[in-house]
Amino acid sequence: MGRLEGKIALVTGAASVPGLGSATALRFAAEGAKVWVTDRDAAGAEACAAAIRAAGGQAEALGHDVTNEADWDAVFATIEAKDGKLDVLVNAGIAVLRTIEAMTFADWTLQNSVNLDSVFHGTKRAVVLMRKTATKGSIINISSTAGLVGVPACGAYAASKGGVRLFSKAIAVETAKEGIRINSVHPGMILTNIQDVAMADNAANYDAVLGAVPMGCMGEPDDIANVNLFLASDEAKYVTGAEFVVDGGMTAV
Repeated sequence: MGRLEGKIALVTGAASVPGLGSATALRFAAEGAKVWVTDRDAAGAEACAAAIRAAGGQAEALGHDVTNEADWDAVFATIEAKDGKLDVLVNAGIAVLRTIEAMTFADWTLQNSVNLDSVFHGTKRAVVLMRKTATKGSIINISSTAGLVGVPACGAYAASKGGVRLFSKAIAVETAKEGIRINSVHPGMILTNIQDVAMADNAANYDAVLGAVPMGCMGEPDDIANVNLFLASDEAKYVTGAEFVVDGGMTAV
């Protein structure tokens, strides 16, 4: 039996390949979860769901703009109507990396809307549904090492990810007695499509940042998916309000 057998999971931002959302969705499904994969790119979300089904797993896809509150309501209404509960939510995000001189207010607003406001929307709705169904669920909010330490050209990104970290801790305390667990995961340099964009936008800083990783290389999406799997499973039933750093040792020095 899989580690997530019988669980219903929602993974946002699952269209990008390689990406943390798609890798997590595939990993969850391989361990027995039914996975709802969502993304503003509805076709990409469906491609992720199709890949899961082709591998013998259970998945459904929905178009979903995580900055749109009505979309969140529609996603949760659909999941509740079809499956009656939600056991796991994974809130992902994007990276808009600019130096302070190059950053516009639109960059700032987009970054915080996608990375922080969406975490509020998703977490709130997941808590409401989990309480309604007496589900001891797991909410996994993807932060970043930039939410822990200073990283060049990450002002807006760091603000959003630092917010994710402390928001997760605060709500974890609110829901702990009900067994609803909320944790943050802090990836370092991971080989994803977002990382490709970050490298292109910040070529001057990239070598210095990678050079600060003691392992000397970037991680892979599965490195994050495996941590998410642990947090989603009953193996982590006593883990809440914690932060999990997956960065090849970058923040250890």
